[in-house]
Amino acid sequence: MNDVTLEAGDRAAALAEVKAMLRLVSVEEDALIAALAETALGLAEQFIGQALIAREMRDVLPVSAAWQRLAYAPVRSIGAVAAVDGAALASEAYAIDIDAAGDGWVRVIDAGGAGRVAVTFVAGLADGWGAIPAPIRQGAVLLAAHLFTERDAASAVPAAVTALWRPFRRMALGLRVRAC
Repeated sequence: MNDVTLEAGDRAAALAEVKAMLRLVSVEEDALIAALAETALGLAEQFIGQALIAREMRDVLPVSAAWQRLAYAPVRSIGAVAAVDGAALASEAYAIDIDAAGDGWVRVIDAGGAGRVAVTFVAGLADGWGAIPAPIRQGAVLLAAHLFTERDAASAVPAAVTALWRPFRRMALGLRVRAC
């Protein structure tokens, strides 16, 4: 997934939840705890196979007349499709689609000689920290707290973290190409 960087309001909310879990009131380690919350959220995205907080992303695809799935989901909108060198493609030179599962699809009809295209799109399950489904958010809080308390040890991640995330896991079986 693209790196997770929380906006100021979401960062403060995540920090408050992790600090509450840790029963900390001091501000001395706030930067570390916030960074661990972002790390935990990124690991959650990798585990469940979905972008959690909506943000603009970019995927680079080889030019192909076959439909190709974007790497991140759920896709909310697909914006620009351009040659990797930056040359924009005419709107009739490509086709885009977002299916019912939230997968974004792109096919290039005429790349004008380009070998790869960059697709800009917005993907994410929630609009912010507070809108992330509670089990996913709670798992991220538990993981961030674990990373904080066990930063000098090599102990296993609590099983509760993956138990909270597992129902939201999206498995990608197969290729990033679909039949027309």
